[in-house]
Amino acid sequence: MNAPYDGDRGQGADGAGSSGGPPMPPGPGQVPPTPDPYLQTAYDHDPYRSQDLSVQDPVTEALYDRAAHPPPPPGTYQQPQPLYQQPPVAQYAPDPRIWAQTPPPEPDGPSRYLPYGDDPVTTQFVGVDDLVSQASQDRDQPDAFAHLFRDQEGPTGSSPVPAEPEPAPAPAPPKSGGRASGLLKSSAVMAAGTLVSRLTGFVRSLVITAALGAALLGDSFTIAYTLPTMIYILTVGGGLNSVFVPQLVRSMKDDEDGGEAYANRLLTLVMVALGVIVAIAVFAAPWLIHMMSPTIAGDAAANSVAVTFARYCLPTIFFMGVHVVMGQILNARGRFGAMMWTPVLNNIVMIFTFGMFIWVYGTSAESQMGVQTIPPEGVRLLGIGTLLGLVVQALAMVPYLREAGFRFRPRFDWKGHGLGKTIKLAKWTVLFVLANQAGVLVVTQLATSAGKLSGKDGTGILAYSNAQLIWGMPQAIITVSVMAALLPRISRAAHDNDPGAVRDDISQGLRNSAVAIVPVAFMFLALGLPMCTLLYASAGTEAARSMGFILMAFGLGLIPYSVQYVVLRGFYAYEDTRTPFYNTVIVAAVNAAASALCYMVLPAQWAVVGMAASYGLAYAVGVGIAWRRLRNRLGGDLDGAHVVRTYARLCLAAIPAAVLGGGVGFAVLLGLGEGAFGSLVALICGGAVLLGVFFIAAKRMRIEEINGVVGMVRGRLGR
Repeated sequence: MNAPYDGDRGQGADGAGSSGGPPMPPGPGQVPPTPDPYLQTAYDHDPYRSQDLSVQDPVTEALYDRAAHPPPPPGTYQQPQPLYQQPPVAQYAPDPRIWAQTPPPEPDGPSRYLPYGDDPVTTQFVGVDDLVSQASQDRDQPDAFAHLFRDQEGPTGSSPVPAEPEPAPAPAPPKSGGRASGLLKSSAVMAAGTLVSRLTGFVRSLVITAALGAALLGDSFTIAYTLPTMIYILTVGGGLNSVFVPQLVRSMKDDEDGGEAYANRLLTLVMVALGVIVAIAVFAAPWLIHMMSPTIAGDAAANSVAVTFARYCLPTIFFMGVHVVMGQILNARGRFGAMMWTPVLNNIVMIFTFGMFIWVYGTSAESQMGVQTIPPEGVRLLGIGTLLGLVVQALAMVPYLREAGFRFRPRFDWKGHGLGKTIKLAKWTVLFVLANQAGVLVVTQLATSAGKLSGKDGTGILAYSNAQLIWGMPQAIITVSVMAALLPRISRAAHDNDPGAVRDDISQGLRNSAVAIVPVAFMFLALGLPMCTLLYASAGTEAARSMGFILMAFGLGLIPYSVQYVVLRGFYAYEDTRTPFYNTVIVAAVNAAASALCYMVLPAQWAVVGMAASYGLAYAVGVGIAWRRLRNRLGGDLDGAHVVRTYARLCLAAIPAAVLGGGVGFAVLLGLGEGAFGSLVALICGGAVLLGVFFIAAKRMRIEEINGVVGMVRGRLGR
């Protein structure tokens, strides 16, 4: 080895290094010995020996002549400088044009930027004081290699290893499931509320059908009951449902008061507008009934009953709009449950009202009540109960708003606060719902006419509405809940000009909803008949069978209907309401044309069945157009390959399931009959076979969305 400070020393021939003085040069004719790299003395690496050998050698130290080597005179010895000291203070302050600025102070709490990927939440910082104070505490450190001994010991080890004391776990950070977890949680709350609302809505439709029947009296009430909803959507509802959520989100983000003033102005404006609309609609009730159904308006008794019902129901427009605005304010603040749970109160009030009507007058099958024989007291009871249900639903939102910190204060300073932009955006949405309701109006007129021409129960607008109510339940529970939780997030991504995030959220909404929408659509096709004969058995076997065929015709149209709903949310997030308007014009035109063709070509009793199939066909056309436009809006990428592959594989898994499940249900109906008991057994057996075959096929095809849902359910159940 080399000596860094004593390179001139050598070794003798015997390998011993010299103990003092410089090495002797070799004599004449002698070859200098080759140094042995493995043989050295203890002083070869001493860097101080070459400077003062007498200090290093103990023998020489004893014979050291201090007279020949006097110590340095006093005062010339330099004191060693301290190892750690503060740097000298600069004479002048640093020039900010030259010197680097003072770094900002560290943020409160753990720093976000730690080396080697440390987690700032779980990293514990220990100071010098803590180290000194805890130095005397003896801790048993776990043996890092103990697992090697345990692995080699085997199951029949001679002596058990004592359990090592586990160190105290660090405080776990609050769980944050990220985007998908928050979405699923919000969607679950909304889906639960919507499920209960839809179930009570089913009970409401059952009670209404049992009380009024599925003939002309039931159609008259249906016209009057749906009229306020149609007017509300045509005037205010379309803009409130889609345009004002992004506006509320932006006001909460940009305004200093968190958007409270904007929400108060919006709510005040809507209340004033709806009050005016209600006054005009109540006055024009006869003309509105004639517009909805010339067939009912042409019958004097039916027209009188329908107009009376309408004047009781039309004030619900006001409370309907107030409920929606309050719900959108809560949605913008991340409170999604109230808007889905409060309609349950409306259904309960209406169930109680029609239950009292049945208790007093009996069911329609028992009383044979029609438009000529229904008493005015009965019309008044049903009208007041219908109005009271919407009042209770709207007032139930007030406690939720107060809990969210919102206080309503009427504000009439509408000008110059962004409402003009919102109304301008809502203009296209109003035209959107106008085109949509135009198609609904055509179907309503044709369905009521077909029901009267056929002379059979269950072939009119009430049967169409009941079947559509069942058919739309999965859409409202799954797709609407998922997208209501996604829409504020999509709006923020669109506001931040992040098309990739918008695309991912829409793709996620489509694929997550498809897991349930696709098998349920095939279930309607396979088991629609036992569903309706079970639910509407009180209306008679003939009417229930007709509703079952209508539900089967609706069946597969649920898939494009759900896709269309999700895709249009992307346009609303970019405040583009013109494109959905043009798309809906196409859908409404196709629906109206196909329904008119079915009315002219098919027999009267099957015309409404054809209209139900036309509804799904129209939305299939609309999906193709809307998809292409949104893809271009997002830069030519809408994750189409992933989405189409998911839907195609789900359909491939659902086809054999629907064939086998429908066959089992049909066989049970043939054996047990189409009564309530036979329909129940057919629905249970056929549904179990359908869902079982679908799940097995989907697992075999390794559809990742199915695995995700199953994993989530197992996690919820703790398995």
